[in-house]
Amino acid sequence: MNRASLDKRPHDVARMFDDVAARYDLTNDVLSLGQDRRWRRLVLDAVDPQPGDRVLDIAAGTGTSSVPFRDRGARVVPADFSLGMLRQGKKQQPALAFTAADAMQLPFADDSFDAVTMSFGLRNVVDPEGALREFLRVTRPGGTVVICEFSTPTNPAFRKVYSEYLMAALPRIARRVGSNAESYVYLAESISSWPDQAGLADVLRAAGWTTPQWRDLSGGIVALHRATKRP
Repeated sequence: MNRASLDKRPHDVARMFDDVAARYDLTNDVLSLGQDRRWRRLVLDAVDPQPGDRVLDIAAGTGTSSVPFRDRGARVVPADFSLGMLRQGKKQQPALAFTAADAMQLPFADDSFDAVTMSFGLRNVVDPEGALREFLRVTRPGGTVVICEFSTPTNPAFRKVYSEYLMAALPRIARRVGSNAESYVYLAESISSWPDQAGLADVLRAAGWTTPQWRDLSGGIVALHRATKRP
């Protein structure tokens, strides 16, 4: 896939992630300067799974985001629509129950999970509000959704520097660590066009979730949104 458009065609997005699967975790670690590990810990804290809770981890990729839930005693289901990511994940974490799933049409019954989480994947879905409605369907009443996603830095000066880094430096760094640089051009564009913190909270409300709240991470580079399904 050459320079990706923002059409978010599912086949093209899945192929893009297939292409970067082998070095995806390493590339993310380098590009985030190791911050992705802290972000995963904060996602875990926001979900606060209890032993035996069922957690659906959408866009789980290689399962790196799912391991903390397993280690906390939850029954986690890592799901992704990139078969390349799932294959790589099965190599790295053979004990996890990887599942092929499209966020727009989840292969799970109503009220199946205590929590649904998605990290750095919602902006790649063709209809984010539709996906959030689907997450609502499979979450039990009183359950939660936690969305960890790139967002808008709160400091205007830093926001400008960050934008320039995204569009220029990010693909070059990806190339140096052996990943598909063109895919990271798409990722930079998708981040730049994504709603800010309040905008995503509005999308959560429109999808039927209640009391959406967010926490800025790393100066607003990332925002952690949490909302509840009405009991």
